[in-house]
Amino acid sequence: MYRHLRDRLAAAVVPFVLRTYNIGIHGFAVEEPPKIEFGEYAFPLAFELARKLRKPPRKIAEEIVAGIGPIEGFERLEVAGAGYINAHVGRAEFAAALVRDALPKPKISQPEVPDRRGKILVEHTSINPNKAAHIGHLRNAILGDTFVRLLREADRKVDVQNYIDNTGVQVADVVVGFTHIEKKSRAEIEALALQPRFDYYCWDLYARVSQWYEQDKQNLQARPQTLHGIEDAASETAAIAELISTAVLRRHLETMDRLEIEYDFLPRESEILHLHFWNAAFAKLKDAGVLTYENAGKNKGCWVMRRAGTVSTTEDGGNPKEAEQISEEDQKVIVRSNRTVGYVGKDIAYHMWKFGLLGRDFGYRKFYRYPDQHDCWISSTQGEKDHPHFGGVAEIYNVIDARQSEAQNTVIEALRGLGHNEAADHYTHFSYEMVALTPRCAAELGYALSDEDKTRSYIEVSGRRGFGVKADDLLDQLIASAKSEVDSRHPQLIDAERLSIATQIAVGALRYFMLKFTKQSVIAFDFKEALSFEGETGPYAQYAVVRATSIFKKAAIDADTFSRDLASTVSAETLAKFLAGDNANEFWELWLVSAKTSYLVDQCIATTEPAYLAKHAFRLAQLFNTFYHRHPILSEPDEGRKQFLLATVAIVRRELIRTLAVMGITVPPVM
Repeated sequence: MYRHLRDRLAAAVVPFVLRTYNIGIHGFAVEEPPKIEFGEYAFPLAFELARKLRKPPRKIAEEIVAGIGPIEGFERLEVAGAGYINAHVGRAEFAAALVRDALPKPKISQPEVPDRRGKILVEHTSINPNKAAHIGHLRNAILGDTFVRLLREADRKVDVQNYIDNTGVQVADVVVGFTHIEKKSRAEIEALALQPRFDYYCWDLYARVSQWYEQDKQNLQARPQTLHGIEDAASETAAIAELISTAVLRRHLETMDRLEIEYDFLPRESEILHLHFWNAAFAKLKDAGVLTYENAGKNKGCWVMRRAGTVSTTEDGGNPKEAEQISEEDQKVIVRSNRTVGYVGKDIAYHMWKFGLLGRDFGYRKFYRYPDQHDCWISSTQGEKDHPHFGGVAEIYNVIDARQSEAQNTVIEALRGLGHNEAADHYTHFSYEMVALTPRCAAELGYALSDEDKTRSYIEVSGRRGFGVKADDLLDQLIASAKSEVDSRHPQLIDAERLSIATQIAVGALRYFMLKFTKQSVIAFDFKEALSFEGETGPYAQYAVVRATSIFKKAAIDADTFSRDLASTVSAETLAKFLAGDNANEFWELWLVSAKTSYLVDQCIATTEPAYLAKHAFRLAQLFNTFYHRHPILSEPDEGRKQFLLATVAIVRRELIRTLAVMGITVPPVM
């Protein structure tokens, strides 16, 4: 409703400005007034028009307010200050729509792409399957999963993919560790892979391999030999790599399942190689002139393309019919002189498949079944006949850290070079910054810190050095800390119930902590801060819902039933009575913020920034807790006022549950 009325305001103002001043505007900035008594919307349009009309802004604002006439859903417009226009909505009508839950769904433009049905592909997590997942991977997965939930809240069809680089250097290094350092046979590795935390074993081995390389540079020769063996599908090395990467991948899925993060499809680099995706893409890229062969210079013998962000000769006035000469500093090597394809080349082929532009497809087979019976599929050279359709999508969002920006931009430029501008326009790099640890958190995890480390704001993690927080360890410790608190507060509950509650609190704490920071912020994770029941945390928002539910429990009322029946029990007259006037501003602000969930979902999607939703949850919880302490609801003697207060609690509870659900956070029965 909040966005809907904002759009209605624009629909009235834009034609008025054209009709009155002969000035066409496509839209105008709409702000939130600093105080609720100033209205629900404020817009500085008069200041923008003043430069063109050469009139004082306040005079223009007065003309707009006087001439625009009534707008459905609005009580009035008024001029403020030097030329702002404040808009006041009809509170009772607005609240009645909120009671009915009749708010419009979030809107997100759906590109008109023939035969693609507007499906969106979100790729996230994409952990190298060589060791246990760590805290940095959790930020990627939580951001990606939340964005999927946002899109689905907006009624979009979404496929969730987790790209598996099972032929890269990281997997090769673990293979080196098993075969060169530990000298284990395939049968011995297979026995280890059946152990519950094989990914932990690989974590330690991966760090040992890095040390082994440093001890003697000759040892590094084992890496290219192993990589070459992995690319030969019939080799023993490839079989060992497949065994290791598949076992670690399964552990990754189990880890993410603890956070209720699911995937639809796991495309693997091995199939991109074996099904010759690159060959198909290479031919198209050469034919289109996107790739050029270098006959001289440092990149002699390589196939290169223009580095993203540099200017081509045709753009700079050159003859478009002539083969472009790219300076060495502007070249991005796609195929090396030894004919091996770089990461970006394979990524170009993969994204052509994503958009349905390659003319080839994977084989598919079922790989993992979630507790809700949802099947996750994996790529294969020869798959099952009956499988869902993946690829051929309208839009792509890749959740990949900011360090991969150049590679992502190169893929986009390759699509443009092939003439697929529409696909390039709907390719979004959902970038984010790293996760580190506070010194206190690192110390709590048992890491030895230098005096210099103790003074830093954060400490970076390193998988190659074995320094970091494994995702499962982090979850285990969060759950243990939460359970200690639940045990002391609710000793009457059985242990299984206390563990379930502690898990919900821990997962909520972790997910909220990862979401409350904007994507471009470096996160310094801290146990104490994340689990706090006070401040901007997941438990604080969860506790607001538990508190709201407890009000209904004490009144022997089922909260969900009360909420469903609200439209038939609370009249517009009652809403008007208790929401009218300056004395009702406290109540009105709570109702107004509750109505913004749909608007915030839309904003998060448009900006690819889930932090806005976390801020919304915190603000709503804050306002509710203030309301809770000021108004003794169940002891209210006026029955009409009591019903209104209960209605307020029901609305806030419903919207907080909805907001937290989109963030992947459930609410325990008690805290």
